[in-house]
Amino acid sequence: MTAVRRSVALERESFLPAPAVRREKTATKGEVETVIGVTGGSAFAAFKRTPAPAPAMEKRERLEQYLEEDGLDAVWFARPNSFAWLTGGSNVVDRESDVGIAAIGYERGESRLRLVTNNIEADRLVAEEVPELDVALDADVNENGNGNENENENENEDVDTETDLVVERDPWHDSTVPSQIAARVAEDERAAADVDIPGLETIDPSRLRQPLTDRDIERYRNLGRETARAVESVCRELQPRDTEHEVASALRVALSARGIEAPVVLVGGSKRAQQYRHYTPTQAELGEYALVSVTAERAGLHASCTRTVAFDPPEWLEQHHEAAARVEATALAATRAVAAVDAGESDDGSGGEATAETPATAGDVFAAIQDAYEAVGHPEEWEHHHQGGAAGFDGREWVATPGSDEPVDAPMAYAWNPTVQGAKSEDTVLVTAEGGSESENETATADDYESLTTTDDWPTITVDAVELECVGDIELEDPLVLEIERPGILELEG
Repeated sequence: MTAVRRSVALERESFLPAPAVRREKTATKGEVETVIGVTGGSAFAAFKRTPAPAPAMEKRERLEQYLEEDGLDAVWFARPNSFAWLTGGSNVVDRESDVGIAAIGYERGESRLRLVTNNIEADRLVAEEVPELDVALDADVNENGNGNENENENENEDVDTETDLVVERDPWHDSTVPSQIAARVAEDERAAADVDIPGLETIDPSRLRQPLTDRDIERYRNLGRETARAVESVCRELQPRDTEHEVASALRVALSARGIEAPVVLVGGSKRAQQYRHYTPTQAELGEYALVSVTAERAGLHASCTRTVAFDPPEWLEQHHEAAARVEATALAATRAVAAVDAGESDDGSGGEATAETPATAGDVFAAIQDAYEAVGHPEEWEHHHQGGAAGFDGREWVATPGSDEPVDAPMAYAWNPTVQGAKSEDTVLVTAEGGSESENETATADDYESLTTTDDWPTITVDAVELECVGDIELEDPLVLEIERPGILELEG
């Protein structure tokens, strides 16, 4: 049986104990309904996705601050990741398009958001993508798709000013999302958008999406856990003669069954995993071992992880894997130290003091990664692949580079992905700057680092971060210290 068929069978077994409808309580979504059905004699499971809760007021406060600082009157978001950040829902129909079928806007001084779309999508968006928001429908169209100006005027008068969201719809044949945005910006207004629109400034929303809010974190925990379960369930069924394409297909099935998209799926058998850092799937068989990497997305949030499965592993694999894991641990400890400095902590045992002339940045974390590679005996490995960075409403909100000046926020998810030829260590980890004390060389607590893409069903190894006296330009009061569990190598019979 191929990896694809084994994975599908496994998904059915895990989702189908018997009842026609199963309801589960979760901390992030309330009641989630799993509908069980039968087609053609085969059972299947379909998830009824409950969109995330309404955006926190904190996000509107960020928008207000951004508009104030930049002297803008309004800002609009049409790209899917920022739409999801603000609403918890999706504006995607065509996944190959950078612009969704709706845009969300915020005007200075307003307490509510503004959504524009066409008459095809409006009712569905209200019912399925933003049901947790208090919505007022505005600018309805009639059955022929033509707007009724008099009716709109009456509705404008009746719109409740306390609603979270006003939905405005235009005829599908007479509008595009960019044109809808442009039509709603007055000549004397200054506005910005995350797509190119003549007359509007262009914004990169990534900074607005950092750090994560409490609601973002709860949703992230759910996504990370389910992503790891899906990946690991496929990995346990692998065989040496499975092709990389078969494994990739099985991964997509397992993730899709959980309502998760997979923008990145990499599968490298023993030969190609040693040759390439981005092992896009081919018809090659796995052979002695395999590296499996995914970036998974649901409701805008992205979680990345890598797992290693070995059948007849080469002697060097364990050493390379542990070296990569130590570099990852060092990156996490350095992230915590830099975030603590940015948060104003000067005596947390893992970070030093920084002045206005020497701001703590992602470049400092990258310098620690370079030092870690040298300490584990692979000083040039960082040159062969990017090392990762902040994760959130993009696969990477930013990727660290030598000298990069991005601020390091907390609480924030980070997906560092160091490689040592033929091996890779990667998980999405929540880093906070308000956890337990690390003074007097104590190891970090679970409150400081929370691996989001983790289950209790995978072998682990315990590794130490490289003890550095400084992180980039930051001199530490105590050496960098972290002992942490990382995913190990799953050994299967060939």
